Amino acid sequence: MMLFHLLVDPFVQFGFMRRALIACLALSISATPLGVFLLLRRMSLVGDALSHAVLPGAAIGYLISGMSLVAMGVGGFIAGLAVAMLSGVVSRRTQLKEDASFAGFYLGSLALGVTLVSLKGSSVDLLHVLFGSILAIDSHALLMVGSISSVSMIILACIYRALVIESFDALFLRVSSGKWLAVIQGIFLALVVVNLVAGFQILGTLMSVGLMMLPAASARFWGRDLPHTLLIAMLIGMLSSVIGLIWSYYASLPAGPAIVLSANVIFFISVLFGTRGGMLTASRR
Repeated sequence: MMLFHLLVDPFVQFGFMRRALIACLALSISATPLGVFLLLRRMSLVGDALSHAVLPGAAIGYLISGMSLVAMGVGGFIAGLAVAMLSGVVSRRTQLKEDASFAGFYLGSLALGVTLVSLKGSSVDLLHVLFGSILAIDSHALLMVGSISSVSMIILACIYRALVIESFDALFLRVSSGKWLAVIQGIFLALVVVNLVAGFQILGTLMSVGLMMLPAASARFWGRDLPHTLLIAMLIGMLSSVIGLIWSYYASLPAGPAIVLSANVIFFISVLFGTRGGMLTASRR
């Protein structure tokens, strides 16, 4: 009973903890399936690049409207989508590979965003942009995150079959309906960017990709098929959110890094003990 109270009391007593938990749960449901598909497409580092690419747009929104989450979110979405499209154009029309073109654009985006925030804001504002302020999330930001999560799940359900085919056999999709291949890729990247923008609202640009990729990577060691892997990734994301928030409350740690660290601990446990390719399981066989 005492353990139950220790786990539940922070969320019962404080509204900011409840809002943070709801936002993280919503983001876990919508972002982790995208992380699974990024892993299947061997684009896991692209997610990290896009999380940094939203920074210049968010910084421009900050310069115009201050710490307005709507303005920063819209600016971040435009910047992230622009970097994704430009990287695709460069990789198709030059000899540069897609990962290298993403690296070139996101490094410049990160430096530009930090510079723009520093022009007007203080070091505290810069820390909020880079690492988020999840415990300060208000009802407007919560509504925005919830809306993004809901719309993302609906769109992902609509393109699920085509996305599965494109992830496992892109050549088949290109031959059977080549004109739709670019459309599916564009919609998928747009979903990744908009979920990173939602994660930016609560975890910051440097941490938002953690809740997308770490549960997805952990689920690969437990899932027997794709639907099973998607479900496990969502559950790991939600578990990491709960553990991280409780950990941050009792240990007086920053909430965003605590959530990502919790996801990282689960990842290491999965690497060691996972039933689908974990190190100890493989050594026994």
